[in-house]
Amino acid sequence: MTLEIEKTALDGVLILTPQRFGDNRGFFSESWNRKRMEDAGLGIDFVQDNHSLSEQVGTVRGLHYQSPPYGQAKLVRCGRGRLYDVVVDIRKGSPTYGHWIGIELSFDNGKQLLIPEGFLHGFVTREPMTEIIYKCSNYYSKAHDGAVRFDDPDIGIDWGVNIAGLVLSEKDEAAPCLAEFDSPFIFDGALS
Repeated sequence: MTLEIEKTALDGVLILTPQRFGDNRGFFSESWNRKRMEDAGLGIDFVQDNHSLSEQVGTVRGLHYQSPPYGQAKLVRCGRGRLYDVVVDIRKGSPTYGHWIGIELSFDNGKQLLIPEGFLHGFVTREPMTEIIYKCSNYYSKAHDGAVRFDDPDIGIDWGVNIAGLVLSEKDEAAPCLAEFDSPFIFDGALS
């Protein structure tokens, strides 16, 4: 089995596309394989799987992070439906601090997004009953959980939808802008 790995404009953020084998029954795919990831230099120790369902089109979750010592790397995929997944660099001193990338993840395309620690993560659903499934490299800690505004004009994310009618949590509606946020993440200077 092969794993296609594509770099993005944000150092360390990768698009992974596992091979699918299909026939008249459907398909089979390895969504994660520790050895294959280690062979690709991606030896992340995932300790928790999360699964979220968003019933309505235009549901936004994010932009979220967990601060150290509970920072999380994530491997994100869409289990059903379609979503637009966004990552923002919040590593102080990074040449791409405040920059973002977005990619459509869907059941059909099978793409996954590998997000290291030091990045905000969020998504908006593009189909009803959309599921997102993701692995985390650290356990959830409510005391280290945080968010930045999804519609911060200084970040300027183009979500591809009319933001006036989006479905948000109270936490995400009350999140501060990036300019009001003191990031706990530091860029180590290593570019891959």
